[in-house]
Amino acid sequence: MTTKSPQLTTFPAFMRVDARKVAIFGNGAEAAAKTRLVANTSAEICVYADAPGAELRADLARLSIEPQRAAFSSEQLDGATLVFAATGDGALDRDIVAAARARRIPANAVDQPDYCDFLTPALVNRAPVAIAIGTEGAGPVLAQMIRARVDQMLSPSLGRLARLAADYRVAVDRLVPRGVARRVFWRRFFEADVATHVSRGEVSLARRAATRMLRAGDNVPGHVWLVGAGPGAEDLLTLRAQRAMMEADVIVHDALVHEAIIALGRRDAERISVGKRKGCHSRSQDEINDLLVELGRSGKRVVRLKSGDPLIFGRAGEEIAALRAAKISFEVVPGITSAFAAAADFELPLTLRGVASSLVFTTGHDLTGATLPDWARLAISGATLCVYMGRTVAASVAARLIEAGLAADMTVAIVENASRDERRLFHGTLFDLPALEGRSELSGPVMVIIGDAVAGANFEHSTPINERMRTPAAQPRTHAA
Repeated sequence: MTTKSPQLTTFPAFMRVDARKVAIFGNGAEAAAKTRLVANTSAEICVYADAPGAELRADLARLSIEPQRAAFSSEQLDGATLVFAATGDGALDRDIVAAARARRIPANAVDQPDYCDFLTPALVNRAPVAIAIGTEGAGPVLAQMIRARVDQMLSPSLGRLARLAADYRVAVDRLVPRGVARRVFWRRFFEADVATHVSRGEVSLARRAATRMLRAGDNVPGHVWLVGAGPGAEDLLTLRAQRAMMEADVIVHDALVHEAIIALGRRDAERISVGKRKGCHSRSQDEINDLLVELGRSGKRVVRLKSGDPLIFGRAGEEIAALRAAKISFEVVPGITSAFAAAADFELPLTLRGVASSLVFTTGHDLTGATLPDWARLAISGATLCVYMGRTVAASVAARLIEAGLAADMTVAIVENASRDERRLFHGTLFDLPALEGRSELSGPVMVIIGDAVAGANFEHSTPINERMRTPAAQPRTHAA
Protein backbone atom coordinates (compact mmCIF):
# COMPACT_ATOMS: atom_id res chain seq x y z
CA MET A 1 0.00 0.00 0.00
CA THR A 2 1.46 3.32 -1.07
CA THR A 3 1.28 6.33 1.22
CA LYS A 4 -0.26 9.36 -0.41
CA SER A 5 1.98 12.41 -0.37
CA PRO A 6 0.70 15.47 1.52
CA GLN A 7 -1.17 17.78 -0.82
CA LEU A 8 -1.02 21.55 -1.03
CA THR A 9 -4.21 23.53 -0.58
CA THR A 10 -2.78 26.35 -2.70
CA PHE A 11 -1.33 26.13 -6.19
CA PRO A 12 2.03 27.93 -6.53
CA ALA A 13 2.06 30.16 -9.59
CA PHE A 14 3.58 33.42 -10.83
CA MET A 15 1.17 36.12 -12.01
CA ARG A 16 2.11 38.70 -14.63
CA VAL A 17 1.92 42.21 -13.22
CA ASP A 18 4.25 44.18 -15.51
CA ALA A 19 2.79 47.69 -15.95
CA ARG A 20 -0.48 46.47 -14.39
CA LYS A 21 -2.20 48.02 -11.41
CA VAL A 22 -1.77 46.48 -7.98
CA ALA A 23 -3.91 48.21 -5.35
CA ILE A 24 -2.79 48.31 -1.71
CA PHE A 25 -5.07 49.67 1.02
CA GLY A 26 -3.81 50.70 4.45
CA ASN A 27 -1.85 53.22 6.49
CA GLY A 28 0.45 51.16 8.69
CA ALA A 29 3.25 48.60 8.81
CA GLU A 30 1.31 45.86 6.98
CA ALA A 31 0.57 48.12 4.05
CA ALA A 32 4.24 49.13 4.01
CA ALA A 33 5.32 45.47 3.98
CA LYS A 34 3.03 44.67 1.05
CA THR A 35 4.30 47.73 -0.80
CA ARG A 36 7.92 46.61 -0.36
CA LEU A 37 7.01 43.12 -1.57
CA VAL A 38 5.23 44.31 -4.71
CA ALA A 39 8.07 46.78 -5.37
CA ASN A 40 10.19 43.76 -6.36
CA THR A 41 8.13 43.74 -9.57
CA SER A 42 7.49 46.21 -12.37
CA ALA A 43 3.82 46.56 -11.44
CA GLU A 44 2.07 49.93 -11.24
CA ILE A 45 1.64 50.25 -7.46
CA CYS A 46 -1.34 52.27 -6.23
CA VAL A 47 -1.40 52.84 -2.47
CA TYR A 48 -4.66 54.12 -0.97
CA ALA A 49 -3.92 55.63 2.45
CA ASP A 50 -6.04 58.36 3.98
CA ALA A 51 -3.61 58.82 6.93
CA PRO A 52 -0.29 57.10 6.10
CA GLY A 53 1.95 56.30 9.09
CA ALA A 54 5.66 57.06 9.36
CA GLU A 55 6.88 53.68 8.10
CA LEU A 56 4.61 53.74 5.06
CA ARG A 57 5.52 57.35 4.27
CA ALA A 58 9.24 56.48 4.41
CA ASP A 59 8.84 53.49 2.09
CA LEU A 60 6.69 55.41 -0.38
CA ALA A 61 9.20 58.26 -0.48
CA ARG A 62 12.07 55.81 -1.12
CA LEU A 63 10.08 54.13 -3.91
CA SER A 64 8.87 57.46 -5.38
CA ILE A 65 5.23 56.47 -4.94
CA GLU A 66 2.67 59.16 -4.16
CA PRO A 67 -0.15 57.78 -1.93
CA GLN A 68 -3.74 58.47 -2.83
CA ARG A 69 -5.12 60.03 0.35
CA ALA A 70 -8.71 58.87 0.29
CA ALA A 71 -10.95 56.53 2.24
CA PHE A 72 -11.88 53.28 0.52
CA SER A 73 -14.39 53.33 -2.31
CA SER A 74 -15.10 50.47 -4.71
CA GLU A 75 -14.17 52.61 -7.74
CA GLN A 76 -10.54 52.51 -6.56
CA LEU A 77 -10.46 48.84 -7.62
CA ASP A 78 -11.11 49.61 -11.28
CA GLY A 79 -8.37 48.20 -13.51
CA ALA A 80 -6.55 46.38 -10.71
CA THR A 81 -4.89 43.00 -11.27
CA LEU A 82 -4.31 42.25 -7.57
CA VAL A 83 -5.64 43.78 -4.36
CA PHE A 84 -4.12 43.85 -0.86
CA ALA A 85 -6.36 44.84 2.05
CA ALA A 86 -4.03 45.83 4.90
CA THR A 87 -5.90 48.53 6.78
CA GLY A 88 -5.73 46.83 10.20
CA ASP A 89 -9.53 47.07 10.39
CA GLY A 90 -10.85 43.52 9.92
CA ALA A 91 -14.32 44.54 8.81
CA LEU A 92 -13.01 47.11 6.33
CA ASP A 93 -10.52 44.60 4.91
CA ARG A 94 -13.35 42.12 4.37
CA ASP A 95 -15.39 44.80 2.57
CA ILE A 96 -12.43 45.53 0.29
CA VAL A 97 -12.02 41.83 -0.55
CA ALA A 98 -15.75 41.42 -1.19
CA ALA A 99 -15.70 44.38 -3.59
CA ALA A 100 -12.64 42.94 -5.36
CA ARG A 101 -14.23 39.51 -5.70
CA ALA A 102 -17.34 41.10 -7.17
CA ARG A 103 -15.06 42.40 -9.93
CA ARG A 104 -13.29 39.00 -10.16
CA ILE A 105 -10.02 40.49 -8.93
CA PRO A 106 -7.88 38.23 -6.70
CA ALA A 107 -7.55 39.79 -3.25
CA ASN A 108 -5.63 39.25 0.00
CA ALA A 109 -6.75 40.40 3.45
CA VAL A 110 -3.91 40.44 5.96
CA ASP A 111 -4.28 37.82 8.72
CA GLN A 112 -7.69 36.66 7.44
CA PRO A 113 -7.10 33.37 5.56
CA ASP A 114 -10.76 32.98 4.54
CA TYR A 115 -10.48 36.31 2.73
CA CYS A 116 -7.32 35.50 0.81
CA ASP A 117 -7.60 34.34 -2.80
CA PHE A 118 -3.81 34.13 -2.89
CA LEU A 119 -1.04 34.02 -0.28
CA THR A 120 2.08 36.17 -0.32
CA PRO A 121 5.32 34.18 -0.19
CA ALA A 122 8.70 34.90 1.29
CA LEU A 123 10.61 35.99 -1.79
CA VAL A 124 14.19 35.52 -2.94
CA ASN A 125 14.66 37.99 -5.79
CA ARG A 126 17.35 37.45 -8.42
CA ALA A 127 15.31 38.93 -11.25
CA PRO A 128 14.43 37.40 -13.62
CA VAL A 129 14.94 34.43 -11.28
CA ALA A 130 12.52 34.36 -8.35
CA ILE A 131 12.05 31.82 -5.58
CA ALA A 132 8.79 32.04 -3.66
CA ILE A 133 8.50 30.19 -0.34
CA GLY A 134 5.12 29.55 1.20
CA THR A 135 3.72 27.62 4.18
CA GLU A 136 0.00 28.10 3.42
CA GLY A 137 -0.08 30.48 6.34
CA ALA A 138 1.05 27.83 8.82
CA GLY A 139 4.42 29.41 9.59
CA PRO A 140 5.32 32.78 8.07
CA VAL A 141 8.39 33.02 10.33
CA LEU A 142 9.54 29.60 9.07
CA ALA A 143 9.15 30.83 5.49
CA GLN A 144 11.33 33.84 6.30
CA MET A 145 13.98 31.60 7.87
CA ILE A 146 14.05 29.41 4.76
CA ARG A 147 14.20 32.50 2.57
CA ALA A 148 17.26 33.75 4.46
CA ARG A 149 19.08 30.44 3.95
CA VAL A 150 18.23 30.22 0.25
CA ASP A 151 19.22 33.85 -0.24
CA GLN A 152 22.66 33.11 1.23
CA MET A 153 23.17 30.09 -1.03
CA LEU A 154 22.43 31.88 -4.30
CA SER A 155 25.02 34.14 -5.84
CA PRO A 156 23.94 37.80 -6.08
CA SER A 157 24.95 37.62 -9.76
CA LEU A 158 22.43 34.89 -10.61
CA GLY A 159 19.95 37.32 -12.13
CA ARG A 160 22.61 38.89 -14.37
CA LEU A 161 23.61 35.41 -15.52
CA ALA A 162 19.99 34.53 -16.33
CA ARG A 163 19.59 37.74 -18.36
CA LEU A 164 22.76 36.93 -20.28
CA ALA A 165 21.39 33.45 -21.00
CA ALA A 166 18.28 35.04 -22.51
CA ASP A 167 20.51 36.95 -24.95
CA TYR A 168 22.02 33.66 -26.18
CA ARG A 169 18.86 31.57 -26.33
CA VAL A 170 18.13 32.13 -30.04
CA ALA A 171 21.72 31.33 -31.04
CA VAL A 172 21.75 28.18 -28.90
CA ASP A 173 18.45 27.01 -30.39
CA ARG A 174 19.95 27.45 -33.84
CA LEU A 175 23.42 25.97 -33.29
CA VAL A 176 23.10 23.34 -30.54
CA PRO A 177 21.03 20.20 -31.18
CA ARG A 178 18.04 19.54 -28.94
CA GLY A 179 18.24 16.99 -26.16
CA VAL A 180 21.37 16.03 -24.24
CA ALA A 181 23.74 18.36 -26.13
CA ARG A 182 21.61 21.40 -25.37
CA ARG A 183 21.16 20.46 -21.70
CA VAL A 184 24.92 20.01 -21.34
CA PHE A 185 25.53 23.39 -22.97
CA TRP A 186 23.21 25.23 -20.59
CA ARG A 187 24.56 23.44 -17.55
CA ARG A 188 28.06 24.51 -18.49
CA PHE A 189 26.83 28.02 -19.25
CA PHE A 190 25.44 28.36 -15.73
CA GLU A 191 28.38 26.65 -14.00
CA ALA A 192 31.55 27.25 -16.01
CA ASP A 193 33.60 30.29 -17.08
CA VAL A 194 30.57 32.33 -18.11
CA ALA A 195 29.16 32.20 -14.57
CA THR A 196 32.56 32.94 -13.05
CA HIS A 197 33.05 36.07 -15.17
CA VAL A 198 29.52 37.31 -14.44
CA SER A 199 30.08 36.88 -10.69
CA ARG A 200 33.15 39.12 -11.00
CA GLY A 201 31.28 41.76 -12.99
CA GLU A 202 33.27 40.93 -16.16
CA VAL A 203 30.34 40.98 -18.58
CA SER A 204 32.41 41.36 -21.75
CA LEU A 205 34.59 38.39 -20.77
CA ALA A 206 31.46 36.40 -19.97
CA ARG A 207 30.11 37.07 -23.47
CA ARG A 208 33.40 35.97 -25.02
CA ALA A 209 33.34 32.78 -22.97
CA ALA A 210 29.74 32.06 -24.04
CA THR A 211 30.64 32.62 -27.68
CA ARG A 212 33.63 30.28 -27.37
CA MET A 213 31.34 27.62 -25.91
CA LEU A 214 29.02 27.92 -28.89
CA ARG A 215 31.94 27.51 -31.29
CA ALA A 216 33.82 24.85 -29.34
CA GLY A 217 31.06 22.31 -28.90
CA ASP A 218 32.25 19.79 -26.30
CA ASN A 219 35.70 21.37 -25.93
CA VAL A 220 34.90 23.51 -22.88
CA PRO A 221 37.76 24.61 -20.59
CA GLY A 222 37.71 23.50 -16.96
CA HIS A 223 38.11 25.55 -13.82
CA VAL A 224 39.61 24.88 -10.38
CA TRP A 225 38.67 26.39 -7.04
CA LEU A 226 41.23 26.11 -4.24
CA VAL A 227 38.77 26.12 -1.35
CA GLY A 228 39.40 26.49 2.36
CA ALA A 229 37.14 24.02 4.19
CA GLY A 230 37.67 25.78 7.51
CA PRO A 231 38.54 24.02 10.77
CA GLY A 232 35.80 21.37 10.55
CA ALA A 233 32.43 22.74 11.66
CA GLU A 234 30.07 22.81 8.68
CA ASP A 235 28.60 26.18 9.61
CA LEU A 236 32.03 27.82 9.43
CA LEU A 237 32.30 27.12 5.71
CA THR A 238 31.97 30.36 3.73
CA LEU A 239 29.04 31.00 1.39
CA ARG A 240 31.44 31.31 -1.55
CA ALA A 241 32.91 27.91 -0.72
CA GLN A 242 29.43 26.37 -0.57
CA ARG A 243 28.53 27.82 -3.96
CA ALA A 244 31.74 26.47 -5.51
CA MET A 245 31.05 23.01 -4.12
CA MET A 246 27.53 23.03 -5.55
CA GLU A 247 28.99 23.82 -8.99
CA ALA A 248 31.86 21.31 -8.93
CA ASP A 249 31.92 18.13 -11.02
CA VAL A 250 34.82 16.80 -8.93
CA ILE A 251 35.85 17.39 -5.29
CA VAL A 252 39.52 16.64 -4.56
CA HIS A 253 39.94 16.62 -0.79
CA ASP A 254 42.57 16.05 1.89
CA ALA A 255 42.16 13.48 4.65
CA LEU A 256 41.82 16.18 7.33
CA VAL A 257 38.68 17.62 5.74
CA HIS A 258 35.65 16.60 7.78
CA GLU A 259 33.22 14.27 5.97
CA ALA A 260 30.31 16.58 6.79
CA ILE A 261 31.99 19.31 4.73
CA ILE A 262 32.58 17.01 1.75
CA ALA A 263 28.92 15.99 1.88
CA LEU A 264 27.89 19.59 1.14
CA GLY A 265 28.95 19.15 -2.49
CA ARG A 266 26.65 18.06 -5.29
CA ARG A 267 25.43 14.50 -4.87
CA ASP A 268 26.57 13.53 -8.34
CA ALA A 269 30.03 15.09 -7.98
CA GLU A 270 32.97 12.69 -8.06
CA ARG A 271 34.95 12.57 -4.79
CA ILE A 272 38.70 11.96 -4.89
CA SER A 273 40.66 11.62 -1.64
CA VAL A 274 44.32 12.56 -1.92
CA GLY A 275 45.13 11.60 1.67
CA LYS A 276 47.98 13.77 2.92
CA ARG A 277 47.60 12.89 6.60
CA LYS A 278 50.79 12.99 8.66
CA GLY A 279 52.92 9.91 7.90
CA CYS A 280 50.42 8.61 5.32
CA HIS A 281 50.45 10.45 2.00
CA SER A 282 48.33 8.58 -0.53
CA ARG A 283 49.52 10.90 -3.33
CA SER A 284 52.59 13.06 -3.64
CA GLN A 285 52.16 16.80 -4.17
CA ASP A 286 53.37 16.43 -7.77
CA GLU A 287 50.70 13.79 -8.36
CA ILE A 288 48.04 16.09 -6.93
CA ASN A 289 49.24 18.93 -9.16
CA ASP A 290 49.06 16.65 -12.21
CA LEU A 291 45.57 15.48 -11.24
CA LEU A 292 44.24 19.04 -11.00
CA VAL A 293 45.72 19.92 -14.38
CA GLU A 294 44.34 16.75 -15.97
CA LEU A 295 40.85 17.39 -14.62
CA GLY A 296 40.95 21.04 -15.69
CA ARG A 297 42.07 20.15 -19.22
CA SER A 298 39.22 17.65 -19.53
CA GLY A 299 36.71 20.45 -18.91
CA LYS A 300 35.86 19.57 -15.33
CA ARG A 301 34.81 22.07 -12.69
CA VAL A 302 37.01 21.10 -9.74
CA VAL A 303 37.02 22.02 -6.06
CA ARG A 304 40.38 21.35 -4.39
CA LEU A 305 39.22 21.19 -0.78
CA LYS A 306 41.79 21.91 1.92
CA SER A 307 41.44 22.05 5.67
CA GLY A 308 41.49 25.56 7.15
CA ASP A 309 42.69 28.19 4.70
CA PRO A 310 44.38 26.97 1.48
CA LEU A 311 47.08 29.66 1.69
CA ILE A 312 48.21 28.77 5.22
CA PHE A 313 50.34 25.61 5.27
CA GLY A 314 48.15 24.17 2.53
CA ARG A 315 50.80 23.98 -0.22
CA ALA A 316 48.48 25.99 -2.42
CA GLY A 317 51.47 27.80 -3.93
CA GLU A 318 52.62 24.66 -5.73
CA GLU A 319 49.14 23.95 -7.07
CA ILE A 320 48.71 27.55 -8.21
CA ALA A 321 52.03 27.37 -10.05
CA ALA A 322 51.00 24.14 -11.80
CA LEU A 323 47.62 25.54 -12.86
CA ARG A 324 49.21 28.75 -14.13
CA ALA A 325 51.78 26.82 -16.14
CA ALA A 326 49.00 24.71 -17.69
CA LYS A 327 46.86 27.82 -18.33
CA ILE A 328 43.95 26.36 -16.32
CA SER A 329 41.69 29.04 -14.83
CA PHE A 330 41.44 28.95 -11.05
CA GLU A 331 40.22 30.88 -8.04
CA VAL A 332 41.27 30.84 -4.39
CA VAL A 333 38.40 30.75 -1.88
CA PRO A 334 39.67 31.62 1.63
CA GLY A 335 38.67 29.59 4.67
CA ILE A 336 38.78 30.09 8.43
CA THR A 337 42.16 28.86 9.60
CA SER A 338 42.42 26.58 12.66
CA ALA A 339 44.18 29.23 14.76
CA PHE A 340 41.09 31.45 14.65
CA ALA A 341 38.75 28.56 15.49
CA ALA A 342 40.96 27.44 18.39
CA ALA A 343 41.06 30.98 19.77
CA ALA A 344 37.26 31.18 19.54
CA ASP A 345 36.92 27.88 21.42
CA PHE A 346 38.97 29.38 24.25
CA GLU A 347 37.32 32.84 24.02
CA LEU A 348 40.89 33.98 23.56
CA PRO A 349 41.86 37.32 21.95
CA LEU A 350 44.81 36.64 19.66
CA THR A 351 45.68 40.33 19.81
CA LEU A 352 45.20 42.39 22.94
CA ARG A 353 45.81 46.12 23.23
CA GLY A 354 48.90 46.81 25.26
CA VAL A 355 49.79 43.11 25.45
CA ALA A 356 50.02 41.54 21.97
CA SER A 357 49.79 43.48 18.72
CA SER A 358 51.08 40.87 16.25
CA LEU A 359 50.55 37.22 15.31
CA VAL A 360 52.91 34.48 14.17
CA PHE A 361 51.64 31.37 12.35
CA THR A 362 54.14 28.51 12.20
CA THR A 363 54.40 24.72 12.28
CA GLY A 364 56.09 22.85 15.10
CA HIS A 365 58.68 21.49 12.72
CA ASP A 366 59.91 25.01 11.95
CA LEU A 367 61.19 25.14 15.55
CA THR A 368 63.22 21.91 15.49
CA GLY A 369 66.16 23.03 13.34
CA ALA A 370 69.57 24.19 14.48
CA THR A 371 68.65 27.86 14.02
CA LEU A 372 65.52 29.62 15.21
CA PRO A 373 63.52 31.29 12.40
CA ASP A 374 63.72 35.06 12.04
CA TRP A 375 60.24 35.53 13.47
CA ALA A 376 61.32 34.13 16.88
CA ARG A 377 62.19 37.63 18.08
CA LEU A 378 58.55 38.63 17.51
CA ALA A 379 57.41 35.91 19.91
CA ILE A 380 59.92 37.09 22.46
CA SER A 381 58.70 40.68 22.11
CA GLY A 382 55.07 39.78 22.85
CA ALA A 383 53.51 38.37 19.67
CA THR A 384 50.95 35.59 19.99
CA LEU A 385 52.39 32.38 18.55
CA CYS A 386 50.05 29.89 16.82
CA VAL A 387 51.75 26.53 16.26
CA TYR A 388 50.14 24.16 13.75
CA MET A 389 50.85 20.41 13.86
CA GLY A 390 52.96 20.76 17.00
CA ARG A 391 52.01 17.75 19.13
CA THR A 392 54.85 15.39 18.19
CA VAL A 393 57.55 18.06 18.58
CA ALA A 394 56.12 19.86 21.63
CA ALA A 395 59.16 19.20 23.80
CA SER A 396 61.54 20.59 21.22
CA VAL A 397 59.30 23.62 20.64
CA ALA A 398 59.15 24.39 24.37
CA ALA A 399 62.89 23.95 24.89
CA ARG A 400 63.83 26.16 21.94
CA LEU A 401 61.45 28.96 22.91
CA ILE A 402 62.56 28.95 26.56
CA GLU A 403 66.18 28.93 25.38
CA ALA A 404 65.40 31.91 23.15
CA GLY A 405 64.08 33.93 26.08
CA LEU A 406 60.37 33.16 26.52
CA ALA A 407 59.33 32.71 30.15
CA ALA A 408 58.80 29.12 31.21
CA ASP A 409 55.55 30.14 32.95
CA MET A 410 54.12 31.65 29.74
CA THR A 411 50.48 30.48 29.37
CA VAL A 412 49.70 27.93 26.65
CA ALA A 413 46.30 26.93 25.18
CA ILE A 414 45.91 23.70 23.20
CA VAL A 415 42.92 22.55 21.12
CA GLU A 416 42.34 19.28 19.31
CA ASN A 417 39.67 19.38 16.57
CA ALA A 418 39.02 23.11 16.89
CA SER A 419 35.40 24.19 16.29
CA ARG A 420 34.03 20.63 16.17
CA ASP A 421 31.64 19.05 18.65
CA GLU A 422 34.33 16.50 19.59
CA ARG A 423 36.98 19.11 20.33
CA ARG A 424 39.18 18.83 23.44
CA LEU A 425 40.78 21.78 25.23
CA PHE A 426 43.91 21.82 27.40
CA HIS A 427 45.94 24.51 29.12
CA GLY A 428 49.22 24.89 30.93
CA THR A 429 52.53 26.72 30.68
CA LEU A 430 55.40 26.57 28.23
CA PHE A 431 57.22 24.44 30.82
CA ASP A 432 54.28 21.96 30.76
CA LEU A 433 54.12 21.76 26.96
CA PRO A 434 56.37 18.66 26.54
CA ALA A 435 53.58 16.61 28.17
CA LEU A 436 51.66 17.08 24.91
CA GLU A 437 53.93 14.57 23.18
CA GLY A 438 52.67 11.85 25.49
CA ARG A 439 49.08 12.41 24.42
CA SER A 440 49.07 9.76 21.71
CA GLU A 441 45.27 9.52 21.96
CA LEU A 442 45.00 12.96 20.30
CA SER A 443 44.45 11.82 16.73
CA GLY A 444 42.86 14.99 15.36
CA PRO A 445 44.62 18.18 14.29
CA VAL A 446 46.15 20.01 17.27
CA MET A 447 46.66 23.77 17.58
CA VAL A 448 48.97 25.27 20.21
CA ILE A 449 48.66 28.98 21.10
CA ILE A 450 51.44 30.62 23.13
CA GLY A 451 51.72 34.18 24.39
CA ASP A 452 50.87 36.75 27.04
CA ALA A 453 47.38 37.24 25.54
CA VAL A 454 46.55 33.59 26.25
CA ALA A 455 46.21 34.37 29.96
CA GLY A 456 42.91 36.09 29.14
CA ALA A 457 41.33 32.86 27.81
CA ASN A 458 38.41 31.03 29.41
CA PHE A 459 39.80 27.82 30.93
CA GLU A 460 36.51 26.65 32.43
CA HIS A 461 36.13 23.76 29.97
CA SER A 462 39.82 22.90 29.52
CA THR A 463 42.06 20.33 31.27
CA PRO A 464 45.61 20.92 32.54
CA ILE A 465 47.95 19.42 29.96
CA ASN A 466 50.05 17.63 32.58
CA GLU A 467 47.01 16.02 34.21
CA ARG A 468 46.36 12.33 33.59
CA MET A 469 44.27 12.03 30.42
CA ARG A 470 40.56 11.43 30.80
CA THR A 471 38.09 10.85 27.99
CA PRO A 472 35.52 13.58 28.55
CA ALA A 473 32.24 13.87 26.74
CA ALA A 474 32.29 16.35 23.90
CA GLN A 475 31.91 19.89 25.17
CA PRO A 476 28.75 21.64 23.97
CA ARG A 477 29.39 24.17 21.26
CA THR A 478 29.03 27.69 22.62
CA HIS A 479 29.95 29.74 19.56
CA ALA A 480 27.48 30.37 16.75
CA ALA A 481 28.80 30.77 13.20
